[in-house]
Amino acid sequence: MPESSQHSIVLGERTIDLGRELLIDGRGDIVPLRPRAWLLLRLLATRAGRLVSKDEIMDEVWPDCEVTEDSLVHAVGDVRRALGEVDRSALRTLPRRGYMLAISGNQLVGPGRPIVVALEPPNPREPSPPSAMPHLSIVVLPFANLGGDPEQEYFADGVTDSLTTDLSRIAGAFVIGRNTAFTFKGKAVDVREIGRELSVRYVLEGSVQREGNRLRLNVQLTDTQTRTQVWAERFDKSAADLLDTQDEIVSRLANTLNAELIEAEARRAERVLRPDAVDLYFQGKAFLNKGVTPAFLARARDFFMRAAALDPDNIEVAVAAAQVDVSMGSSFITDDGSVHFKTAENALNCALLRAPNHPRAHMLLGAVHIRTCRAAKGIAECHQALGLDRNLADAHGFIGLGKYVLERGEEVEGHIRDALRMSPRDTRAFLWFMFVGMAKLMTKTDLEAIGWLRRSIEANPNHALSHFHLAGALAMMGDLKEARSSAEAGLTLDRSFTIRRYRLNVFRFDNPDWMARLEHLYGGMRAVGIPEG
Repeated sequence: MPESSQHSIVLGERTIDLGRELLIDGRGDIVPLRPRAWLLLRLLATRAGRLVSKDEIMDEVWPDCEVTEDSLVHAVGDVRRALGEVDRSALRTLPRRGYMLAISGNQLVGPGRPIVVALEPPNPREPSPPSAMPHLSIVVLPFANLGGDPEQEYFADGVTDSLTTDLSRIAGAFVIGRNTAFTFKGKAVDVREIGRELSVRYVLEGSVQREGNRLRLNVQLTDTQTRTQVWAERFDKSAADLLDTQDEIVSRLANTLNAELIEAEARRAERVLRPDAVDLYFQGKAFLNKGVTPAFLARARDFFMRAAALDPDNIEVAVAAAQVDVSMGSSFITDDGSVHFKTAENALNCALLRAPNHPRAHMLLGAVHIRTCRAAKGIAECHQALGLDRNLADAHGFIGLGKYVLERGEEVEGHIRDALRMSPRDTRAFLWFMFVGMAKLMTKTDLEAIGWLRRSIEANPNHALSHFHLAGALAMMGDLKEARSSAEAGLTLDRSFTIRRYRLNVFRFDNPDWMARLEHLYGGMRAVGIPEG
């Protein structure tokens, strides 16, 4: 078809009016579409009947920012919903290749034919009002070099560049590209004006300053609509290993910001009278980040179910819901862990059919494999996840768990330290500490095991399983007083826990020494009042 803005395309009860840049329903009303979804629909409509590759779509629809393929999947879902139940099949997916708007010959309406007239909406390329800002939208302003040292300048620009790229890997993130961000370098800025101009909710600013042999980085995250500071942090590093530690600094920033942005978006969503699927998604993620307890997981699942009801095609919601099942199966809070793993595996495989490069889906699928006697395959999935997102610290944690399952307990600590280098205050660090503690128990380094299990409880006192592990380990060492205290703390958090349930869900090892150690652990739990079941 001619690539002309003078044409309209009729798809069942919908009309794509390219001249007026509108999608119109059968009653003549405008069908609302978010700006990027409209740009996608317009691109596909101007090439109707032809394959449009994913790379071309990314270049055309997101020329001014860096986003992951997940953003494309979201936009496709928006377009399909806007086309309606009858017409959504017109947008076809060609796996691993791209998308095509399929039309028959009589669906093209020429310039002289009547079309529905409607008021023109705001131009999607113009800045949006605050209410239309993408949920998790951010610009990383160029970090200021406060010392004037050219090496620091190179480092500051490198941190800005890398952080811009790495933040774009956060699920659902909309990140302004570095070329646009660098137009603000060296200028006094008003965050509210930047928010309006770039249509972003958050601005990240930072500075680099050398103080003797140390280099200090100060960063702060600001809400552009309220001008309030959401988060601030200071990093001190040796100036000698400046460039060598750039990746580590960026990883720490990206992981911390991931959790902070989720929490900020969840707080914002609580104030929304009619939350959409993304609002509900962030509220669910915030509960997942609080820890692995029956109450938190139930709240998270509820938010994800409500989000899925509003947006069944949302990949992030599907992956997050699968994470609830992985956590339910892994945390010994239910007898039917295998059912949760099967549910999660089915959901993750479906998600990966639609988004083959989704890093968290690969990582969680790896976790399911590890927990269901396929540890080598699970470790491979986690490595694939890290290839897609180098900052996915939790993937290192699951690799450590996989090494424990493979009876390579001496390797577990190294993988957990890799995770901690990337995200030292991660919301899931308490699980990583527990993995090391269990590996130490199996390799008969009991004092170290107890130290790691205590760190797990310090990081999250609300994780019942860590208390039960510590109780068993202390009892094995003969410290029954503290062991009973830890057992009571665990049972306060999870009254339904029994040794029988633990046996049903725990790993089975080929190594007879390791199985004997588990039996010893069960005996310790039994001795301090944890019920047999």
